[in-house]
Parts: sequence; structure tokens; C-alpha cells
Amino acid sequence: MSNYSSSSQGDAYYSSPGPQQYTLVTSGIMNDPRNLSQGDKDQLINSLRTRRINTLTELRRIEKIFAYLDSAEVTQPMTSAWAHYVNSNNLLSELRGLTKNYPFSSECLDEAKWQVIQDPASTRSWNYCWLVLTKIQTENLIVKHARLLAAKPAMWGGQIPTAAGTEQLAAACISEWSRALGQMLRHWDTPPSTTGH
Repeated sequence: MSNYSSSSQGDAYYSSPGPQQYTLVTSGIMNDPRNLSQGDKDQLINSLRTRRINTLTELRRIEKIFAYLDSAEVTQPMTSAWAHYVNSNNLLSELRGLTKNYPFSSECLDEAKWQVIQDPASTRSWNYCWLVLTKIQTENLIVKHARLLAAKPAMWGGQIPTAAGTEQLAAACISEWSRALGQMLRHWDTPPSTTGH
């Protein structure tokens, strides 16, 4: 049976199979990882591998549990889940959700990803998302990309912007993007790194 059907006007629409219920772990596990059974751990690993978990908050919650367990079997699924989160544009979507007035620059994020890949020190963490976010911060990429964006004639209806207009737009982007970056980085009390910083 097709999920698409026609209305009386001939418009196609998607018929949803209905809400899906996913129970990731039993009650209380997120509060006390010591109670995590092997079945719960397997369920969390499976949810990472099947990409059912795709927000920063959810991934951090699981990362905290796995950090407490300190088990080698969770490293690959967690590393893969973080890479998928960044590369599937979920990170960009969350950043843009926090920057409604001046949507976060995809070019800024792409440059940070490229720099992380090129950086031999990137092996200090299994968390690609944290590496990318900290690279944006340490390399001052927000300022660079806000200024580049503000100087584009496309941002000014095809006109060459004035220096004052460019600075004003760049400052607004810098402010909003920096606030969003700070909000994302607050998810980590300590760096998820092998070196502790």
C-alpha cells in the first residue's frame, strides 16, 4: 500500500504511519548509570547505530552514561554517532535554530570541520562535534565568517555595502552566532578528551 494518495483536488500528501514509541532505557538509568543493565547498554548502542538519537542533548546524555561506564565497546558507536550528527547537518540545524535573526554560517561550520580533519591534535577526543565547536572558538572563525558574509553584495540586494553597514551586520552576526556557540559548548562541563583539555 502506498503512503501517498490523492485528495479530491489531486494534491498528493504523505500519510504518516503514526507516532512511534521508542523506549531507550528503563526508568532511572539516565539518573544513575550504575543501574544500567547489559540489555540497556545494548539498546543505547543500537539507538546510536540506527541514528535514532540525533540531537546534541540526547547524544550528551548518552555520552555521560558511557563515560561513567568507561567501556571500550561503546567508543566506536559513540564516535560514529557524533560524526553522523555533524556530517548530516544536524549540528548546523541546531545552530541555526539558535540563530533565527542571522542564521549560522554553513561556511563557518565547513571550515571548522576541515580544520579539525587537518589537525593532528584532533585525536585528543572521540567527539567530533566538540572538536568542531571548539575549533570555531579557538580559530575565531565566527568573526571571520561574519565579516565575509556582511561584505557580500547579495546581503545588500546586489549593492556594494558601506563600511558602516558591513560592520553593523558583522557585529550582529558575531553576537548571535557567539551566543549560540556558547550555548552549545555549555553542554560539556569538562572537555571530552583523552588529554583532559
